[in-house]
Parts: sequence; C-alpha cells; structure tokens
Amino acid sequence: MTGRRRIRSTFLRSFSRPVRATALSAGALAACASLTAGCGVIPGATGGSGDDPIKIMTWAPEKTDATNKPGMPAMARAYGRWINSHGGVNGRKLEVLTCNDHNDSVGAAKCARRAAAEDVVAVVGSYSQFGDSYLAPLESAGIPYIGGYGVTNEEFTGPMSYPVNGGQPVLLAGLGRALSASCGPVALVRPDSIAGDQLPALLDSGLKAGRHTAAADHLAAEDATEYGGQAEQALRSATRDVARKGCVVPALGDRTDTFMDSFRRTRDEFPAVRTATVLGSVDQTVINATGGASGPYEGAYITGWYPVASDARWDPMKKVINEEAFGDNRIDPADAGVQTTWIAYTVLKAALDKIGNGEVSADSVRHTLDGGLKVSTGGLTPTLHWPYESKLAGLGLPRLVNADVTLQVVQGGRLVAAKKTGGSGINGITDMTSTLESADLD
Repeated sequence: MTGRRRIRSTFLRSFSRPVRATALSAGALAACASLTAGCGVIPGATGGSGDDPIKIMTWAPEKTDATNKPGMPAMARAYGRWINSHGGVNGRKLEVLTCNDHNDSVGAAKCARRAAAEDVVAVVGSYSQFGDSYLAPLESAGIPYIGGYGVTNEEFTGPMSYPVNGGQPVLLAGLGRALSASCGPVALVRPDSIAGDQLPALLDSGLKAGRHTAAADHLAAEDATEYGGQAEQALRSATRDVARKGCVVPALGDRTDTFMDSFRRTRDEFPAVRTATVLGSVDQTVINATGGASGPYEGAYITGWYPVASDARWDPMKKVINEEAFGDNRIDPADAGVQTTWIAYTVLKAALDKIGNGEVSADSVRHTLDGGLKVSTGGLTPTLHWPYESKLAGLGLPRLVNADVTLQVVQGGRLVAAKKTGGSGINGITDMTSTLESADLD
C-alpha cells in the first residue's frame, strides 16, 4: 500500500521537476514584505475601511529557457482593468499583483511568500511546476489557490486548491478514448520513471473504454537530447497493422518538442502514421513556435480541457481582451493558459459576488468556496463546485472536479475542433469521470 500511495502522489512529475517542499516560517513571512523581484501590480483605488482594493495575485514563468506563460498574468491584468472600468466588485477595485516564478522552486516559493505578505485574498489563474514549493506557504497563510493550470499533482490533492480543469489525467484518458475510434495500433512514448509508469494506465483506460487494445509502451530518458531510436521504435509499433493507420503519442512534458524533432526526421519512412498528444505537452503557443502549419504538429490530435477558441462561448473573454489588451500579443485567446486564467477569475468573481458587502479576505473567499458555491462558466466547463472529496478521490485526486475533455486537431497551424470519426469519436465535450474510475494504477 505504501508503494501504491507513493506512485499515485507522484504520477504527474514527468510534467514537472522534483523539488522539496518549502516550509513557511514566521521569519520568512516578515522578510518577504520586501520581496519585489519579478512582481508587478495594477494599482487600484485606495480608500477607507471597506473601500480598500481587493488584492489578488497571478503568477507564471516568463522569459525563461523552458515553459513560459506570459499570457496568464497579462490576461489577469486585462481582467482587473476591465472589472475596475465597470465599477469594480461591489464598488471595490481589484488590485492584481503578478509574479514571475522563473521556472524554479525558489522563485515559486518567493511568489507565494509575497502573496502572503501582501495579504492577497487568493492566487488566481496561475502556472507553476513547483506545487511543493508554493502550496505550503499559501496553506500556512490560508490563501486559496484558484484555477491552477493543472500541471502538478498537488493541485488535485491540496485542501486549499480549487482546480478548474482535470490536468493531465483527464487529458490522457480522453486521448485514449478518442484514439480508440480513429487509430489502429497506438504507441506511447513516455518517461522511464516512477511518474511515467502511471501514464500507460491512464491512456489505456480510455483505449479500453473504446474497446481498443492497450498502447505499446516505449520508455525514454527524461533528459535526453535526441529521441531517434524511440521515434523509430514507436513508428514501427504504430504500423504493425497495415490495414489501419496507427498513432504515436509522445507524453514527455517539456521534452516533447525534442522528441518531435527526431520523429519528423524518421517519419518519412512511415507516412501512414499520425501523432497525438495532450495539452501540457503541446498547446497553441508551442504549435506557433514550431512552425505552425509547416511544423511537426500539423494534423495531430490533441485533447484539451475547453472548447476551441473559435467557439462562441469564449466571446465574453475576447470582448475583455479587445477592450483592455488590444494589440497585446502575449494574450492568445487560443492558449489554454489564458483560457484557464479567464475561468479562474470567473470563479473569483462569483465568490466575491456571493460575499457581497461582507468582509473580503482569504478566509471568507475560502469559506465561500468550501460552503457549496456553484459557479457557472457559461458552458466552458461544467458547473464548478468543490466538495470535500470528489468522485475521483479513490484515484488519489480528491480535488479533481472537472473531468471534461475536448478533442482537437491541428489544421493550418491552429487548434480546431476535431470532427467525429467513424460515428464514435469524441465530439464536443466528454466527461471522463467513469473512465478514470476504472483506471488501473496499481
């Protein structure tokens, strides 16, 4: 049982770096009042008691050599300006603080300690790979973490985390379900690690739900600089049935691009094979950076959490962007990070509206979310609420409350909704809760 618990608690680490948890001492709280590096702020109006601005923080890595999500803090700032230009929330302005975690555990901890020092009421719509580092300071200060990107396991286990999507578990199960209808043999390329050991079970849960055989499992080093051997092996596995077009699924986190470079050089010998992966390994910003329509992801299946950017349900977000951030090329409405930030701020606004003219604090926001608040996101997600334990608590993910996925495909360099294939593929939004409940993670 101990081994099983260890595996479950770490199965997403292939998408993040291992770090030690960071404790928050009273001395650190006092010292962090002077921590300003990497942080910015949209000032709100000041006033007397009850009229002070409501402070929120959003963080994400920017200008690093690894994953960057500048659109998330930029979207947060645009949302703050838009709310303030329309009278604020119950007459009070939002003061949106932002922080750059620099893609390292120290930076993530500094952002969290600054949030505590600034007395923010919530951290909203943020991205960081270092859940061990930022959740301890937030929990010590009683600050809720609303709408993380879903990149760490801690986001689905921490009692003060309020996720708005289903992270990688949902995406892999959904991808397996989609590929069961549209692919012949499926080959998974994943990290050779304890964390990576969980990925086949998640993908296979979806494949088996569609009465498809399990994927061929190909292991790869997490820190490899070239994947030519794994690419060739995966392509051969995917073409073992000449009657059906196979699919290769790279699930290597931030090494997926490295794999795709090798895959592209080998693929000419296997023209019938398609690729498929998940958001978190690939998103619109990665597709853009790797050549768009002429890049290696053209034609690839990708599972996502939300409707495609062209869906009318995103029109309110696009209106805010046009009014408050027109011309800001950091904010791409098709980026899952930007979309997650928008949904997270929708949750925050619902909580503040529920509090009304009462005291607004981290405690009151948290108690409101814990008290059964149900949040409509205009159809972008199911109605969100966070019971003490979700239906997927038995999987080790008690905070996972949204198991919806969408199937998308890269066409012309853009993520668009995939059409139903063979009459049985995923079309629109599919709830993967029952599929995940049957996943064998032992």
